[in-house]
Amino acid sequence: MCNHYRMKATIAELRELYGVFEGQDRNLPSYEDIYPNRESPILRREADRLTLDVVKWGVPPPSNAKRPVTNVRNLESPFWRSMLGNPERRCLVPVTSFSEWEGEKGSKSEVWFSLKQKPLFCFAGVWRPADDGPCMAFLTCTPNDLVGEVHPKAMPVILDPDNYDQWLTGDVSEVKKLAVPYPDDAMVLTR
Repeated sequence: MCNHYRMKATIAELRELYGVFEGQDRNLPSYEDIYPNRESPILRREADRLTLDVVKWGVPPPSNAKRPVTNVRNLESPFWRSMLGNPERRCLVPVTSFSEWEGEKGSKSEVWFSLKQKPLFCFAGVWRPADDGPCMAFLTCTPNDLVGEVHPKAMPVILDPDNYDQWLTGDVSEVKKLAVPYPDDAMVLTR
């Protein structure tokens, strides 16, 4: 389960990938270490245009859990149904790399993953208002072989730019089909 990622792109790099968006005049810092309960930039659709927001990573959990929920694995869960079913609650989560841990407890090391040809990409995310401000989580799916060597349970859902609009506006049955492993040959890892 991915619980550490980076977003070191500039506003100009975001604009190059996503086009014009509300908030492109902001001073966006480099996010070297994004962990649960920390701030993270997202792009969401508002009034037919993209808007840049900075929100907390982690959705308040169901009443019987203590930690915020950071990854959406079960797309059929009633917990996620309202966010996935409402295009206004879907978002793009800009990322430059993400990590998974490998090794035995006490001697684990972090392995970083990124895309070969693209320094900036995005996860399929959902967001919602909460008592202490807006928050988000991102979808995960079965891992591809590259990520699966390190973390055999899941990997983040990485969207191709051709699918951004579909993710943000499509019918829920269509967008669930985007929750597939990203191609191994388009990714690299660093141990």
